[in-house]
Amino acid sequence: MKKLITLVLALSLVFTLCACGGSAKKDSFTVGICQLVQHPALDAATEGFKEALSAKLGDKVTFLEQNASGDSATCATICNQFVSEQVDLIMANATPALQAAANATNTIPVLATSITDFGSALGIENWTGVTGTNVSGTSDLAPLDGQAAMVRELFPDAKTVGILFCEAEANSLFQADTIQPMLEELGFTVSRFTFSDSSLVSSVTESACGACDVLYIPTDNTAASCAEAINNVALNAKTPIVCGEENLCKGCGVATLSISYHDIGFACGEMAAEILLNGTDVSKMEVRFAPQFTKEFNAELCAALGITPPADYVAIA
Repeated sequence: MKKLITLVLALSLVFTLCACGGSAKKDSFTVGICQLVQHPALDAATEGFKEALSAKLGDKVTFLEQNASGDSATCATICNQFVSEQVDLIMANATPALQAAANATNTIPVLATSITDFGSALGIENWTGVTGTNVSGTSDLAPLDGQAAMVRELFPDAKTVGILFCEAEANSLFQADTIQPMLEELGFTVSRFTFSDSSLVSSVTESACGACDVLYIPTDNTAASCAEAINNVALNAKTPIVCGEENLCKGCGVATLSISYHDIGFACGEMAAEILLNGTDVSKMEVRFAPQFTKEFNAELCAALGITPPADYVAIA
């Protein structure tokens, strides 16, 4: 009888372990992708994610790809639909997409990319790099102290810097709060110029250009979608802009300390493979960062403003 009971318990344990590791035993997987808005940086991150995951899973993975066209409410609708369809994993591209996915489920693994600060995005105090929940991913944060130093290096005679960003984006506020004291320590007088939506971008940019020698725009999705409007104002005012990321710099900046969004998307895809194939616990996965950073300049805008960048800067392709 004891042997029988032992055998039953052993079989129960095997079945339990199989159930807990069910995702690792599956022959096919469905991954929902919620991207905030169509934009070169976010597009590159999504492509990198799909490339990495497809390399590991091949035709075993199906992607349900949705774009929210810049609307947070649409992100919520998309993520709730993914949950109802019982996808195996959700990839959230940009902060509103992450917030929507985290609100939609606490059981389906959520990996996010193009997130500047996960702690701010998720309202986690005393951020340690691990959420402890069903969420992890990759950050697009470049060293802010390096970006502040870039402003001083390129514009040694400047006195005033304006930080221009969308106040509705938590990640932008985090960057502004972090870089402002760094700029002030370098001797700049710093002012903030914020807009709540794209309709106010031109007027706020005009005010910033009128008050400051140089502008700094952090990694900001709203600003990125309005880069042309910002450039029209700033170029006319001959006010140079240092940007938080490459694609924003292509549209309106003279220089950036940049990452590759394809790289952080690819790293996010590798994390997804670890979860789906190996059963890795997402709640214990540390948020990962870009492997390298590059000093880049916008050759066209630098020429238009008479700026000659140092030799270690690379022209944006």
